[in-house]
Order: sequence, then C-alpha cells, then structure tokens
Amino acid sequence: MLTQSPPKTALITGANSGIGLELTKRLLNEGWAVIGFMRSQFPTNEPILQAAQTAGRLRSYQAELSDFGQLRTALQTIKQQETSIDLLFNNAGRSIERLLFSPQGRELSFELQSVVPYIIAMELKELLLRGQHKTIINTSSNALLTIKQFQLDQLEKPQSFKKLFGPYASSKLALSLWSQALAPQLEQEGISVLSVCPGANRGSLKTNNGLPWWIRPIHGLLFKHPSTGAARLYNAAMSQQPNGSFINKGQVTPLPAAQQAQAVLAKVHTIYQQAFVR
Repeated sequence: MLTQSPPKTALITGANSGIGLELTKRLLNEGWAVIGFMRSQFPTNEPILQAAQTAGRLRSYQAELSDFGQLRTALQTIKQQETSIDLLFNNAGRSIERLLFSPQGRELSFELQSVVPYIIAMELKELLLRGQHKTIINTSSNALLTIKQFQLDQLEKPQSFKKLFGPYASSKLALSLWSQALAPQLEQEGISVLSVCPGANRGSLKTNNGLPWWIRPIHGLLFKHPSTGAARLYNAAMSQQPNGSFINKGQVTPLPAAQQAQAVLAKVHTIYQQAFVR
C-alpha cells in the first residue's frame, strides 16, 4: 500500500501579518505545512488558515521574540513538539519611530532583527538538519545600501536615531553580514542561508510609524502589496543563489562593510552564548 509522505514544513516568524501572512497563505496553497512563530494570533477571517489549522497543517507558537525569556520558552516547546523544518523564514521585524531598547538592554532593532534571527537559526538547526530543503531565509532590506559608515560598536547602544535609515538599516546590514559570514560553516552541514530584501511593502500607517515623514504621503503609491514581498522571499528560497548572498530585486548584491562580516558574526554569537544560552 502506498503511503502519502508528510508535507514539507516551513517555520515563519511574524507569520500573522503583512509579508509573513502572505507567505503563510502561499505555502499553504502549495501543500506545505506552516509553523507560525509570532507574538499574537493568526487572523480569524481567513478561510485558508482556518482549514489548515483544523487539518493540522498550520500550527502556531507565541512569544515576544525580543524578550529572551519568552523566546527561550517558546523555542524549547517548538523543539519538543516539532520533528523537522525544511525552510526557516526569519521574517519578523519592524521599523520603529524612536530609540527603543529590548528587555535585555540592547537597541530594539538590533536585538529583534539581527540577534534574534541568529538565536532562532542556532536553536532550530537540528530540526533543519532533519528536513529536506535545509534553507534559512533572513528578511533583510535594501535600506542597508544607504549606509556609508557602519559602526559595529554602536549597534547595541546607538548615539543617534533616524527613522528607517538609522538603527533599522544598520540592523538589517548586520543581519546580512552575519548571514554571509556564517554561510561557509552552515554549508558544511548541508544548510543554505540567504538574506533577501522583499522590497517596500504596503502596511498600515498606524502601525508602521517608523517611516520618515517624507515617505508617508507616497506610501500607498510606491509601496507594493505584501504578497509581492512574500513572492520575493519564496522565490529566493526556491532558487540556487550562491550561499550567503544578499538578494535584492532577485539579484546577488554586494554588501557595504563586507570586511566586517566576521566581526558581526562574532558579536551576535557572543550575545547568543552569554545572554541566551547561559
């Protein structure tokens, strides 16, 4: 008797809104199972989500990802209850309107968008190794291309703040830099990692108040529907791009401050070891 193989599984952080939600729906439509890892529930008005939850193809775990206590507990639960992951989308993030700090005392953009994706990748690596696709997609941003002088020593406690082009852009550059630096090590274990810009995607101006004032009036005109960004992440995951690359508009794009990639990797790894593992 032929038995049906279980669906491939993707874990998506920030899966309940915006790009993450569109990516969730696309993968479900294509027969994947999806694990949502986020700070609040999935919306209740999406029939495809309701059906997938009933069928067990959509599962969710909740935590405030920037809080290491909540993150640690949720990751332990995921490792206990899930058997494998084929794709890991480190997608959660946000642009903030002022200088904010995580519960651990580091600048919030850096913690949420640089450090936390590294922690999740390290903690879930064993599940990835049991999967087939073995790929990590880190959601980055082409805002990093505006950085002229990358200051590694100010990532945790910046001396100044700019909306979108300050700590947010620096945190995305740090994410892409450690992805590039870590790629050779992960490749030896059979895992691929890419950082990908999903482009400017439309969201609620009430919640997306980290945009500079001069962008807000043209937000609805120039920014795309989140399904466009989801498609860019999906296409990158299914592509054969060089391991460790930063993908912008479907193309491998050189990173600013590439000579600091190993130093960024060392910084996030030290935080992981000292502030999370211990």
